[in-house]
Amino acid sequence: MSSPETMGAERLAAAEAIDAQGTDEAEWLAAQLPDHLPRLALPEGPVVVVAAHPDDEVLGFGGATATLLAAGATVHTVCLTDGEASHGAASPSGRTRLAARRRHELVMALGELGDLPAPVHAGLPDTGLDEHESRARDVIGEVLDAVGAAVCVAPWVGDLHSDHEAAGRAARAAGRERSKPVWFYPVWMWHWARPYDSRVPWERASVLPLTEAAFVRKKAALARFTSQLEGRGSGVGPVLPEQEIAHHTRAFETVIR
Repeated sequence: MSSPETMGAERLAAAEAIDAQGTDEAEWLAAQLPDHLPRLALPEGPVVVVAAHPDDEVLGFGGATATLLAAGATVHTVCLTDGEASHGAASPSGRTRLAARRRHELVMALGELGDLPAPVHAGLPDTGLDEHESRARDVIGEVLDAVGAAVCVAPWVGDLHSDHEAAGRAARAAGRERSKPVWFYPVWMWHWARPYDSRVPWERASVLPLTEAAFVRKKAALARFTSQLEGRGSGVGPVLPEQEIAHHTRAFETVIR
């Protein structure tokens, strides 16, 4: 286990990587990943999609969710936090209002993807998920059991965002306890990595080309997250600027298994 000092340094380095300029989407498109990575075969049976914050599941797996629903599959979602810390320092009442807003945005976004059951909310602390991994694992496991899931999908454990990595680890642990496969979707990786970056396990990556219908549904779902797309006041830009959204509005999605 890392010491508190090491963990602090790791978080600082990760925050700097996420806050940096990032890789232009044109560079990713030039890499032509769908021509070099195998195609993802969608599972048969219920799928559980885990998110650390409201919007992760749409950013990383929204097109696949729309595709699954169109094929008649059942998809369930688990949101581990309410994303109440996305706008930085705020009063307790301010965070409560933002949490409620983000829950509402998530319901509207999922409705754009298709007919999904209401999301399961764990209500764990935003930016502190790594301190509540056991509870996150239990919540995910309860849903996997309840729906008889064929596969669990979660944020990638190497995404550099501490909450995303904790969500991925919790999902991986819940899956292992039940011998269920767990797939991972990157979110911030597209920002800090470059094509064929050695830090990314490309040998375990697959792509899912999106139909026009799934692509349109995903874009409509992303547009529902207005709290993340608008400026945060005092000259601070949105959580998801245009260059970040560009990474998640491609004609394909990527999964690491």
